[in-house]
Formats: sequence, structure tokens, C-alpha cells
Amino acid sequence: MERKSIGSFIAVLRKANGLTQRELADKLSISDKAVSRWERDETAPDLSLIPAIAEIFGVTSDELLRGERAGEKSASPRKTS
Repeated sequence: MERKSIGSFIAVLRKANGLTQRELADKLSISDKAVSRWERDETAPDLSLIPAIAEIFGVTSDELLRGERAGEKSASPRKTS
């Protein structure tokens, strides 16, 4: 799977979990506009929210920041020497 931006990954995870932007925002005590801006890559979540977002979606903070789940391979192969 290709790595995504944090905003794109949040959108994928949110939709996969059947949450609206408003529902995610309510869980984090933020505005749905903030979630919308993340998903459009206009801004990124505050670092203090990363653990809570990761917990909601059942991923690690590292996976969230990388934009992919551990064990998923990037679409572009690595060059080896």
C-alpha cells in the first residue's frame, strides 16, 4: 500500500470506521472544520492529539504519522545494492 499523508490516512481510517468528520471531532473535542482541514492537507493535527487519534482508530502513533499500517508495503520498491 502506498504511504499517505497523515490527513489522507485519517480520512481513510475515519471512513473505514464509519465515522463522520463531526463524530471524530466530537471524540477529540475539536471542530469538524479542523478534521476537514487535516483531510485536505491544509493543516496537520496538533501533536498532542496524535495518541488519541491513534487510539480511536486502533493504530499506533507511529503508523498514524507514517500514513500506513505496520507491515504494509509501499507501492514503490526499494532499491538494493
